[in-house]
Amino acid sequence: AGVDFICVLGTTAETPCLTCDEKRQIVEVVKRVNDGRLPLLLGAGGNCTAQVVDFLSNEPLDGIDGVLIVAPYYNKPTQEGLYRHFKAVAEASPLPVVLYNVPGRTGVNISAQTTLRIARECANVVAIKEASGIISQIDEIIEGAPDGFEILSGDDAITFELLTIGAVGVISVVGNAYPSEFGSMVHHALSGDFNSALQMHRRLSKAYGLLSVDGNPAGIKALLSIKKMSQNVLRLPIVPVRQEIYEKMERFVENFHPEKA
Repeated sequence: AGVDFICVLGTTAETPCLTCDEKRQIVEVVKRVNDGRLPLLLGAGGNCTAQVVDFLSNEPLDGIDGVLIVAPYYNKPTQEGLYRHFKAVAEASPLPVVLYNVPGRTGVNISAQTTLRIARECANVVAIKEASGIISQIDEIIEGAPDGFEILSGDDAITFELLTIGAVGVISVVGNAYPSEFGSMVHHALSGDFNSALQMHRRLSKAYGLLSVDGNPAGIKALLSIKKMSQNVLRLPIVPVRQEIYEKMERFVENFHPEKA
């Protein structure tokens, strides 16, 4: 229903608060429920190159179609350090690799030059999830990307704009709650029907800000709770959104009628 692949253990979740056993359990549940219907992209990044390489070299990855590797966080490597990290990861990975640039969370930005360097030198690095919000940087990557290297939006709010300049998809937050609706926006844009895509983008736009104002995954957990798709329970240090934000989300859900789009 609008979803082309599933990202398991993404970083905009409670993934940092899970044990290794819990992560394995989640992967097994997703694989069982998915039953081969959609490709699975597994979040497998970290800020220690040796640990990521060890995971990719030794962890059973059957049923997984690719790995999402976030830029090393907190230790803020240089551009050369980022290049060497991803090169080592690519050499160790038995699966296609998707880079993930989210400087607001990691503390370091993968420059367009570094992204393209990795894309050109590492054949199994096939895409980047770009959440820098720097449109000029993302446009430079799209323009310079080698054949077979794709750009995915990592920010719901600017996905429509990125699709109009050559991005091919999104790893979405709001898509967890509105997969058909957000998926239709993406597919309309990819087919060139930008008018229909823009209409759905506008209808969902109020949700984008609500989901981030008190952080993630608190925002999406609250929205899923309102839609009776999840419990509004989180692990510390993440806490539920404030009551005023929850009530705004309730009003959004009440007033959102996709059949009128």
